[in-house]
Amino acid sequence: MEKKDYDVIVVGSGPNGLSAAIRLQQQGVSVLLLEAKDIIGGGMRTAELTLPGFYHDVCSAVHPMAMGSPFFSKLPLADYGLEFAYSPLEAAHPFDDGTAAFLARSLDDTARALGADGKVYRELIKPVADNWEAVAEDSLGPFSFPRHPLIMARFGLNALRSASAVANRFSTTAARGLWAGMTAHSIQPLTNVASAAIGIVLSAVGHRYGWPVPKGGSQAIGHALAQYFISLGGQIQTGVHVSSLSQLPSHHAVVFDLTPKQLLTIAGDQFSPYYKRQLSRYRYGPGVFKMDWALSGPIPFTAPECRQAITVHLGGTFEEIALSEQQAYDGKICKAPYVLLSQQSLFDHRAPAGKHTAWAYCHVPNGSDADMTQIIEQQIERFAPGFRDLILAKHTMNAQQMEIYNPNYVGGDINGGIIDIRQLYTRPACRISPYRTSAKGIYICSSATPPGGGVHGMCGYHAANTVLKDIF
Repeated sequence: MEKKDYDVIVVGSGPNGLSAAIRLQQQGVSVLLLEAKDIIGGGMRTAELTLPGFYHDVCSAVHPMAMGSPFFSKLPLADYGLEFAYSPLEAAHPFDDGTAAFLARSLDDTARALGADGKVYRELIKPVADNWEAVAEDSLGPFSFPRHPLIMARFGLNALRSASAVANRFSTTAARGLWAGMTAHSIQPLTNVASAAIGIVLSAVGHRYGWPVPKGGSQAIGHALAQYFISLGGQIQTGVHVSSLSQLPSHHAVVFDLTPKQLLTIAGDQFSPYYKRQLSRYRYGPGVFKMDWALSGPIPFTAPECRQAITVHLGGTFEEIALSEQQAYDGKICKAPYVLLSQQSLFDHRAPAGKHTAWAYCHVPNGSDADMTQIIEQQIERFAPGFRDLILAKHTMNAQQMEIYNPNYVGGDINGGIIDIRQLYTRPACRISPYRTSAKGIYICSSATPPGGGVHGMCGYHAANTVLKDIF
């Protein structure tokens, strides 16, 4: 093989770029990782966004999929300082009457608290929680014939249904609300086919591994991955904005942790007309409006369960949340949206003594510049009267600002493209291997490839394996 400066160059240091770089370096391939910002991490960054001494996760915050990732779980990241903080409950979902449903580490405790719906919940989630390794092996990657066909057939019978259809199996407001909060992580209408999948997966992983936060912030995951990569002999350069292939040192392959929009800008002239047309038709989903607060005390949730959970899903009933998600998808602003809130400082030191932080976002139309500050705070106040009195400072990013911060979040879409049935396995294009482009030596490993968004690194892992098969 002809001598090059590097075997592979990876562009972008999000969880998938880092995973691709690590997997390749593990196999003796020399890798250079390039990052446009001065700090690596992509969506895994932590900063003092409000006041000095208050540390906020800029993008991702809670990481159940990092715990359930078949790739991350095999890496010695604890040796590089990565520790997780846990809460007594994994997630809570309050209602207007002062009660709350919850996801506990114990599946039995969760099912028992759901009363009449406990049996239905157990039948839905337990087979996946008990067989997570098999489900993960067959589902967190490109489409292929399953290695565990019976387990996957049972998973698929429910996962390929809409969240709304599965919700109809529950009879109580508590179970339906809890289910809505879980499935709304899919950032799409809850009537969509396969929108049930994310709710099943997040619940099962929560029972199996928990919903923790990295101690010190999400940046700790990126730091540990980077340090492990360097220990293998990999090289990282930050502050390098790649706008064309001509900028890159000589290489045998380049792997982009970018979505189709950026990939077309950088390397579009290398692609076939058909592939360019496929990428140009790639669809992005709703965006997010993100908020962070510095607080003088903990959020005074009425329901005690909410004070025991790092993650709280706000939005009330299944019907309210389903309407919220449909409106964001339809390009409308919801006046009472589903809000995903995290209160990391209750369980991890993120603020000065006696003070706290909070993190939240709601879904908005793609590319929206709407200011959702008052609407989000109103939803929190609905379930935690007195919340506004605790605010010392706040920081906001609308959907457009999210994209400016991280170009992979096109229009504020943090999933790197909508993950509906049309793009579940055909992201970013319908090809035998979604990680190969039409140009030899150019690959894509972002969340625009299977299995999609989340801090799990599996897109990068599978892309790296494709590079190894093709070239090395």
